[in-house]
Amino acid sequence: MYSFAYHRPSSSAEAQGLSKSADARFLAGGMTLLPAMKLRLTQPSDLIDLSRVAELKGIKAGGSEVRIGAMTPHAAVAASAEVRKAIPALAGLAGMIGDPQVRNRGTIGGSLANSDPAADYPAAVIGLNATIHTSRRTIPADSFFKGLFETALEPGELITAVSFPVPERAAYEKFRHPASRYAVVGVFVAKTAGGVRVGVTGAGPCAFRATQFEQALSKSFSPDALKGLSVPSAGLNSDIHAGADYRAHLVAVLARRAVAAAAG
Repeated sequence: MYSFAYHRPSSSAEAQGLSKSADARFLAGGMTLLPAMKLRLTQPSDLIDLSRVAELKGIKAGGSEVRIGAMTPHAAVAASAEVRKAIPALAGLAGMIGDPQVRNRGTIGGSLANSDPAADYPAAVIGLNATIHTSRRTIPADSFFKGLFETALEPGELITAVSFPVPERAAYEKFRHPASRYAVVGVFVAKTAGGVRVGVTGAGPCAFRATQFEQALSKSFSPDALKGLSVPSAGLNSDIHAGADYRAHLVAVLARRAVAAAAG
């Protein structure tokens, strides 16, 4: 392991003050950053551990939204009575992430900032039209994910919380990798007063909306509305786990399953 400066601030303001270096990195759960450091894929000059920043943790549900602090672990979201009541599909999604160790260490903010193409939370952020709150601004879901491990976050910008609007109904379905439990493909479908949204993860370089599916479901929220529809395979991921054509097929299958679960 190479040398770096380690910091453990107790407030987000202190954390921000420590992030002046262009090579400084925030450390949330460390589920991706630490393995990347071990493999020399990233070499931060400063590691800013956010585990003591209490203001970044917690869940608040009220009225029409659920707000989750960036340092809230997946296990807390999965077990939250408030999330289960307001958005059960979101609690279910959190319970599908990795294994117990990952769910108890990994955080929602770290997952979104990393934007792994096979991560689960991005599908919910897109599907529920969530808002990402940072130390500098608010970023709507449709503007956040930019590409492979790329987001709208600027250097030194810190995710502080995520606000999820409460839908009328929603469901998440995924085809998981048998070892890592990452999403080979995952689809989050949500019906709200403003319309239907379909968020897809695992299939492409980053999470995206299946707009053709949304249009069909806005007319009839039923699995049958998606018969004959598909997403183009061009530009989708193709690797040893699944080819682009198969991922395109999975998007359609999982979308129908998610609609059936949400409608049922």
